[in-house]
Amino acid sequence: MDEKITRKLFLGFVQIHILHHAKIEPVYGVWMIKELEEHGYKISPGTLYPLLNRMEQEGLLGKTEKNVEGKIRKYYTVTEKGVAILEEAKRKALELFHEIIEEEESNG
Repeated sequence: MDEKITRKLFLGFVQIHILHHAKIEPVYGVWMIKELEEHGYKISPGTLYPLLNRMEQEGLLGKTEKNVEGKIRKYYTVTEKGVAILEEAKRKALELFHEIIEEEESNG
């Protein structure tokens, strides 16, 4: 599949993944990159940090800064709006998953 199309499609999955983890506990960029890699998403800091910033500007994430070993680390947590979006995304993903599985079973 065309890499540009695949990347655009999976960016939505990445955002859902970020919201999911930011709901559980505060997340930061380097940790999120490693977490996403464990699930097969190869994302660079040049892609992730603008995405986190945009999600914060959209009101999906809140940000706090902490000094960690002399460096400022930005931690992100999900907002109420982010939780609502995450729940809606989960419902729609589950509905799509069931539809895809049903088609596979009826065609298989």
